[in-house]
Amino acid sequence: MHPLTANDLTSANSSLSGLVGDTPLLRVAEPLAPAGHGFWAKLEGFNPGGIKDRPALHMVERARARGDLCPGGMIIESTSGTLGLGLALAGMVYGHPVTLVTDPGLESSMTRLLTAYGARVNVVSEPHPTGGWQQARRDRVTQLQEQHPDSWCPDQYNNPDNVAAYTPLALELASQLGHIDVLVCSVGTGGHSAGVSRVLRQLYPDLQLVGVDTVGSTIFGQPARTRLMRGLGSSIYPRNVAYENFSEVHWVAPSEAVWTCRQLASSHYATGGWSVGAVALVAGWVARTMPADTRIAAIFPDGPQRYLGTVYDDHYCEAHGLLDGPPAVEPEVVGRPEEKEVTRWTRCTTVIDPVSVPQDAEAASDGEGRL
Repeated sequence: MHPLTANDLTSANSSLSGLVGDTPLLRVAEPLAPAGHGFWAKLEGFNPGGIKDRPALHMVERARARGDLCPGGMIIESTSGTLGLGLALAGMVYGHPVTLVTDPGLESSMTRLLTAYGARVNVVSEPHPTGGWQQARRDRVTQLQEQHPDSWCPDQYNNPDNVAAYTPLALELASQLGHIDVLVCSVGTGGHSAGVSRVLRQLYPDLQLVGVDTVGSTIFGQPARTRLMRGLGSSIYPRNVAYENFSEVHWVAPSEAVWTCRQLASSHYATGGWSVGAVALVAGWVARTMPADTRIAAIFPDGPQRYLGTVYDDHYCEAHGLLDGPPAVEPEVVGRPEEKEVTRWTRCTTVIDPVSVPQDAEAASDGEGRL
């Protein structure tokens, strides 16, 4: 065997960007699904910073190729943390300073980690009167871009490169599973649900896409409310959401996600944060209610590390009323998103783009959502 050379050590597979992708699958069954039933969890927490390492690297690479991002130019973006980790990685890979705009809800541990990775963290102090923390962060991004004329904003909510970045993830799933009947995804910016389903639908035309949102999110037509869960949901309408691809949507409450996260941890060791708990709850229900041979893939966007002070902290959960026991065995069902405001796990098989239908403007602006 030949020893490694300097060229070997600087090859693509041993570079920072080479650490992203080829994440493992885990079979999840009891207690979320009965014996003989289950789903396959794609563990995106095995990426250095989580699932959003993929779009962060891709969006920066494409912006550099187009000339939108000049060598050494500053990257400025709004984030609740996960994309921030990816952008810190991309800034390191491509040599760009990174400024991340967030809000007081960001965990102090995440702020320290982002700073350690070389990013500058800018925190807004007040929510926007109608668009909540999310719009306040976006407004701050605009202000910072005006102060730094050579800067660039990925605009994860509307950037089609955010969607395209997930083609490799879709191909990994297809290679690992051979066939997929149902894909379960959380929805925030809409990037990974759109990008993965677009590719898989070409391979498996009958694929069903199940979206998972949080209560208090406007994405699928509910009124915006103050939200505890970060990483899924929105108080704005991201244009990357591919509404036409969804077969149904489920809204999940924070306590239901916490219970599921902890069940995963104690039974399968692999677990994660709010999005993982919400997705696993819904994927388990799909596995229980469909034939045993149905091949179900669920995307787990991250791991548990950043949630040790929230999801896995008894004092935090008790203070927020999140330890009330297991969720209902079945979701509540509504015929249309506007039928009622949901407060617990709820399912709807009518998926619409809320921007394309009349909305109650007052209800749609009464929130302080985060992403």
